[in-house]
Amino acid sequence: QVQLVESGGGLVQAGGSLRLSCAASGSIFRVAAMGWYRQAPGKQRELVASITSGGTTNYANSVKGRFTISRDNAKRTVYLQMNSLKPEDTATYYCNLHTISEIWGQGTLVTVSS
Repeated sequence: QVQLVESGGGLVQAGGSLRLSCAASGSIFRVAAMGWYRQAPGKQRELVASITSGGTTNYANSVKGRFTISRDNAKRTVYLQMNSLKPEDTATYYCNLHTISEIWGQGTLVTVSS
């Protein structure tokens, strides 16, 4: 069973940066599309960024130019570099692995203070 473990969340001031990491167990990581989603209190979970097994990326309009998703297949890890953070980026961030099924991490909380 593949498992995902996120890390890197925390409290940061507006304008600051954080880097989230998501480590996956299992060799399926190499062929899986990976994504970062977030869910703020009282809101639906939304896609933040995704990256295919070939490295093609996609971003939500709200984070374009500020966030960068990347992956290291040797380390079975996907990253989300978040710059110029805003209070509205405050949410729990979840890592997602997508093949013929979907696997979710436990989430990591990001809080951006104004």
